[in-house]
Amino acid sequence: MVYPEPTISTPTDDVRPPSDTAKDLPRRGTHRPLAVLSGHAGSVSCLALCGEFLLSASTANDIIVWQQPDLRRFAAFGRGDGSVKALAAAGNRVFTAHQDRRIRVWEVSRGRSENAFRLIATLPTKRDYLGRCLKQSNYVQTRRNHKKLWIEHADSISCLAVCGGLVYSGSWDKTLKVWRVSDLKCLESIKAHDDAINGLVAHKGDVFTASADGKIKVWGRGGGGGGGGAHCLKGVMEGHKEVSMNSVIVCEEGRLVYGGGSDGGLMGWRGEGMEGEWRVVCDVKAHKMAVLCVCLMGEFVCSGSADRTIGIWKREGGGGVGLVRLGSINGHEGPVKCLQGSAYSVGGGFLLYSGGLDRSLRVWWVPKEYEPGKQEGEDQNLKGFSKKCVLLC
Repeated sequence: MVYPEPTISTPTDDVRPPSDTAKDLPRRGTHRPLAVLSGHAGSVSCLALCGEFLLSASTANDIIVWQQPDLRRFAAFGRGDGSVKALAAAGNRVFTAHQDRRIRVWEVSRGRSENAFRLIATLPTKRDYLGRCLKQSNYVQTRRNHKKLWIEHADSISCLAVCGGLVYSGSWDKTLKVWRVSDLKCLESIKAHDDAINGLVAHKGDVFTASADGKIKVWGRGGGGGGGGAHCLKGVMEGHKEVSMNSVIVCEEGRLVYGGGSDGGLMGWRGEGMEGEWRVVCDVKAHKMAVLCVCLMGEFVCSGSADRTIGIWKREGGGGVGLVRLGSINGHEGPVKCLQGSAYSVGGGFLLYSGGLDRSLRVWWVPKEYEPGKQEGEDQNLKGFSKKCVLLC
């Protein structure tokens, strides 16, 4: 595949990488656009960090590697049928989920860029297939008169997460599958929801899944004194009726969860005690259209929407459950599909990457001492939306 060369443009006439603009950025203020990175042949579908690299993937099955903080194009790779739906990285491995219902595993080397990402396996592996295909009890019915091995996803894989030596994959087939990183073996397949799984996040052994059935569920390992048993349901968070939950983030050691919905809302739940009870503590109309992605950076929560904007929120009181709207970022010409914050500190703030259906990857600077100010077009976007979320006690 021949990849188009990316272009890097900044709001000023001189084209410079974001790291070179740090000395021009104030310690406080409002967000600023830094660059637009183009080069994808399709809509940008997902983002992930892998060490010093930023990975961006598209619906055209191409994955581009950008080197932080300059964001120079380092490499490009990708293989499989259908669009790249999800990315996850751990150590020297990158996991990519594709619309062909398979997961590719790539090994990362810090050598020459053309061989830096090498395909080493496809999940389920041939070894896993051969070990299970002869036993009829390993087959499950996926639709009428059609069966598959339980280690296979029956529909597109929509999300991935890596935690504690395990890879978790969520799919539109309503299942959550668990894979072991060491030998790439599928350990479990869980019928997790009544509709498609749209997002998931793993945190200290617990897995949170967001689904089109309007629920976010918590899964944890039970049994065996070290918690090494099969995953079981630990809690359920209910959203609004007939509203799909599209994304989920976790903070406060897994006791506070935020989810983005198809109604443009952001909801928050706090875990109560050890009984798996979750109470709604935050509910806000964040966007005019569906929230497609949510990103957490310290006390900041960023939400990307089908209305082409990015909402910037801050948790109240240095860790409270409420969210205060700080601003709205405009610039994308299509829905904002994915967000990723960077740990690199630039000019007293952080870098925020956003990928959209307009095929662009945009770079924004968000100050940690954010001072809401009037931005071009922002008043219209915020009209009718509260600056503060509704707290439900």
